[in-house]
Amino acid sequence: MDYNKFSNYFGLIAHYKFPKLLQNAINNWYVKKFQIDMSEFNPISSYDSLNALFTRELNSPRALGDGFVSPSDGLCLECQKGDNLKAYSIKSKSYSIDELLGKSLEKGELDGEFDYLNIYLSPRDYHHYHAPCDMEIISLNYTPGTLFSVARSALLKHDNLYARNERVVLKARLANDKLIWMVFVGALNVGKMKFDFEPRVSTNSNLSPAFYNYNNLSLKKGEHIGNFELGSTIVIISQNGAINYQIKRDMTLKQAQSIAQIIG
Repeated sequence: MDYNKFSNYFGLIAHYKFPKLLQNAINNWYVKKFQIDMSEFNPISSYDSLNALFTRELNSPRALGDGFVSPSDGLCLECQKGDNLKAYSIKSKSYSIDELLGKSLEKGELDGEFDYLNIYLSPRDYHHYHAPCDMEIISLNYTPGTLFSVARSALLKHDNLYARNERVVLKARLANDKLIWMVFVGALNVGKMKFDFEPRVSTNSNLSPAFYNYNNLSLKKGEHIGNFELGSTIVIISQNGAINYQIKRDMTLKQAQSIAQIIG
């Protein structure tokens, strides 16, 4: 199966604007099937395509929790320390940090232990992502790849899945001078990942790898970064001593919720 082509075809259908009565029926079916809480969003009937519903925006920004906040809605699949450039997508299934980060990782930056967090966004979740804290963006690395599903059932079947899928890596510096990598992993039916500050990146479009450095590009905590279309995964890698996480595996997360404290 060509997962990338399937995702492209699904994207075409999701973007199609059906007659209003039919579109309303499709939207209502989707909301009921995935038990979506629409209390923070516009009425279901206001979305003229499934993609518009997938990428729905909040009616008003959420109040930011203390410290380091979740960049998105989702489920914490894993949150622990890694070592020797190895982490786990879920228990017993590993992925390679140097393969995942590629050119974003320089020699010596993640020697020894580090912290990592895997957040899975399901089709029911708010699909936008925001800055988890004040940060200076150093670079963006786009790597084309496969579009395997990143649901738990798929992760159980494949080692190193995150490093095989299409992905965008943002490398950033925190206020405590430690480095963090936010990895946005493409997945089955995720037609695009968008970034407000980088229009040159158009994912799932047969692009070649791309790497951009930035000077004086800073994001404030809670600031909008971009969005997925449908669901996917965000992996956060940080240098040891940068962040003290206060969450555990299988916790449900909401964007803007406090999940850690920045050390120092």
